[in-house]
Amino acid sequence: MFAVLATLLVVSAVAGVFIGAVAIAPGDVLAALMGQDSTAGTIIRELRLPRVLGAALVGGALAGAGALLQGLLRNPLADPFVTGTSAGASLGAVIAVAAGATATVVPLAAFAGALVAIVLVWRLARLGGRTTVLTVLLAGVVLTSFTGAAVTFILVSSDRLALRLRAVLGWLQGGVSVISWGELAVASLVVLLGIVGAIFVAPRVDAYAFGEETAATLGIDPERTTAVILATTALLSGAAVAIAGLVGFVGLVVPHAVRFLIGARHRRLVIASIPAGATVLVLADLAARSIIPPAELPVGVITGLVGAPFFLILLVRSRRMIV
Repeated sequence: MFAVLATLLVVSAVAGVFIGAVAIAPGDVLAALMGQDSTAGTIIRELRLPRVLGAALVGGALAGAGALLQGLLRNPLADPFVTGTSAGASLGAVIAVAAGATATVVPLAAFAGALVAIVLVWRLARLGGRTTVLTVLLAGVVLTSFTGAAVTFILVSSDRLALRLRAVLGWLQGGVSVISWGELAVASLVVLLGIVGAIFVAPRVDAYAFGEETAATLGIDPERTTAVILATTALLSGAAVAIAGLVGFVGLVVPHAVRFLIGARHRRLVIASIPAGATVLVLADLAARSIIPPAELPVGVITGLVGAPFFLILLVRSRRMIV
């Protein structure tokens, strides 16, 4: 299954590079990848290739974060978008851009915003001593609404952002935007650190299946493990938001689909979710820029159209199980 997921990722990445709004012959694409200077070379090396790699990073990061959050909260509806983590990251990134921060600082600001958001949601979800689906959803909705209002205020009041209002709004709707290879390198480093942390902490998430008390009896330190998981998901979510803005439902749908294929052990689940999420978002981004050329849809539109019905189905199922 891991080999199949890796193959699908390679195939989707190749399709993302070869297919676009501007038709380029396969031979010209190969020549551009080999370094030939031409108009096609500029399109491939400076636009399509960074965008495909950025989409893969975002999809993998969101899917890995979603797998960890679902295990930690014991909640099939948890993901960075639904729980407000992505919204917190977007607020941190917008504040950094409005303050004139460089491209290397924006991912760090997004990470800080995501960390604050997920800590708030976690505290609210534990009110009454029991984490419930309803509390997580309500906390995520409240936090998302607040950060949305704060982002709107910053966009309207900042002269720096007013000049780039259209671009920033498109980014907030979910759109892979890689300005330079340097920005991609910084985001790749952040995502790599998050992935290493996720794989390291994933086996401990298995002990949460029957609650924190059971995890403690198995030798797991719940407080320390929770802190590591929250920091890891914030790191992954922050890097994803810095590149692509608010992309919803990838962290919700992908771990569920992978769980049906390989089971619920979290180390395997996280490792498999990363290439699966990368494949999904590369294909979604390809669809976003190919459906109505030369115009481009925000990739968040594609993931929302697919993910929202899936989310509703899970919500109904969870409601029936509670009843």
